[in-house]
Amino acid sequence: MKIILTGGGSGGHFYPLIAVAQEITRIAEAEKLLPPKMYYVGPEPYDERALFENNIEFRRSAAGKIRRYRSWKNIFGWFLTFWGIVKALLQLFSIFPDVIFSKGGYASFPTLVAARLLGIPVIIHESDASVGRVNMWSAKFAKHIAISYPHTAQEFPQEKVAFTGNPIRSDIKTPQSSGAFEYLHLEKDLPTLFILGGSQGAEAINDTVLDTLDDLLNSYQIIHQTGTKNIKEIASIAEVILEKNPHKSRYHAFGTLNTLAMRMAAGASSLVISRAGSGSIFEIAAWGLPSILVPIPDEVSHDQSKNAFAYSQTGAAIVLEQNNLTPSLLTAEINRLMQDPELRSRMSKAAKEFAKPDAAEIIARQLLKIIVAHQN
Repeated sequence: MKIILTGGGSGGHFYPLIAVAQEITRIAEAEKLLPPKMYYVGPEPYDERALFENNIEFRRSAAGKIRRYRSWKNIFGWFLTFWGIVKALLQLFSIFPDVIFSKGGYASFPTLVAARLLGIPVIIHESDASVGRVNMWSAKFAKHIAISYPHTAQEFPQEKVAFTGNPIRSDIKTPQSSGAFEYLHLEKDLPTLFILGGSQGAEAINDTVLDTLDDLLNSYQIIHQTGTKNIKEIASIAEVILEKNPHKSRYHAFGTLNTLAMRMAAGASSLVISRAGSGSIFEIAAWGLPSILVPIPDEVSHDQSKNAFAYSQTGAAIVLEQNNLTPSLLTAEINRLMQDPELRSRMSKAAKEFAKPDAAEIIARQLLKIIVAHQN
């Protein structure tokens, strides 16, 4: 069994691929199928450790980003995309996989063109509340289309669509409260806020949290994932801000959190403040935690605002737009939610109802079904 996984080089594209790969391996072992040989095709490996741990071989691809606006960079993008298609044809011909699973994004385009030319079956997944250009195009020849938000079904051929939710890695979707307070050096009787900026961090959220840190630590303790590139600067600024604060030990900043620390942070927390990538939203939903979402502004990314408002309509989250984000507003919303246990309970229930914890398994089984048919 040969499977190619492809998608844009962000965590929102990459980690759902890993989640599906984990399920493919689990099912193959449980049902005594032939061990799968999986490849990740992308411009960069993104997370080499995750690839290694899941026995996924990395194959580098070439892909050019074509901007929606006029730019001389598009000339280079088209040239790189053409070369990427030629390279992808050679890659796929040498591997000749049974099926390809694509998360979309410009990085997947050359591989999908090659798959269409070689007649290799494709399943695509749309993570976001708005459909990406590559997924819109590849839907025309994909065998099946999985979606995270039900309303996006209207953008695709109805007979191909399945509302699966977003795949979440099996090792992260269950919070762990046991040992969390000791592991993260938290106080057991104090509410915990989890500031989740993603692996790259979120400058607007980080800055606003720092501006209100003195006030927040009077009532809460904070786990703050700042992003690896920001941790030194954030930690040094926080040290200055909290120099005379008697509660400075309540602030815990991390560049990134490993899988165990992430699960424990989720298990110890009462409220999450996060960006609004689909990966983050579905992880928060799986944890059953109420959240405040601060999407990237529309001028930078249309996806996050649509994701955030689609999720908030379930009652599981509130949305604070970055252009309106101030320390006083963030503090007021945190206090409002933390002082209303009934509201947080309703939000938690809505989050769990929104979550689709079996998304990775559903997609994995469909991929395996195509492989079996392809081999017969």
